[in-house]
Amino acid sequence: MELSKLLPTLHEKEDLRFNMRYMKRTDNRTPSEFAEKVVQVNRVSKKTKGGNKIGFSVLVVVGDKKGRVGVGLGQAPDVSSAVRKAVSYAKKHQIIVAMRGRTIVHQVYVKRGAAKVLLKPAPPGTGVIAGGAVRAVVEAAGIRDISSKILGSKNQASNVYATMDALKQLKVKSV
Repeated sequence: MELSKLLPTLHEKEDLRFNMRYMKRTDNRTPSEFAEKVVQVNRVSKKTKGGNKIGFSVLVVVGDKKGRVGVGLGQAPDVSSAVRKAVSYAKKHQIIVAMRGRTIVHQVYVKRGAAKVLLKPAPPGTGVIAGGAVRAVVEAAGIRDISSKILGSKNQASNVYATMDALKQLKVKSV
């Protein structure tokens, strides 16, 4: 068998390049029932004998916008793997949020580490009045009317976990 017959000719190469450039990319991901929001991406490094080992730490909030929300922290050598790990963890560790209509059932104040979070129910039409970290969690949970304040820490990860603790503390009063 001749090698020249196996290799594509110059014209075939040009046709292949042209076709690959204008081919539609097919997205083989299925639409998820969960909304995913990347809150924080940190580049981390570890000093080893062979040099520095670079990795990424990603904080992700996952929710169905119907009262379920979870938070995951994933670490991997590349960002996409870290996001995948974080989403997987968040889906497995979701909580159910007690809601009354479009808002939360009562006011709650939580201190977790240095982070302090205050969540208050709001009348219909108010919208989400919240900072970045609290907003991500609250919107993923499906809460549409809420007023909140982050006190204490500016660390987004701490504020996300404090918000999750606050939402866990919500209880519906039985009559």
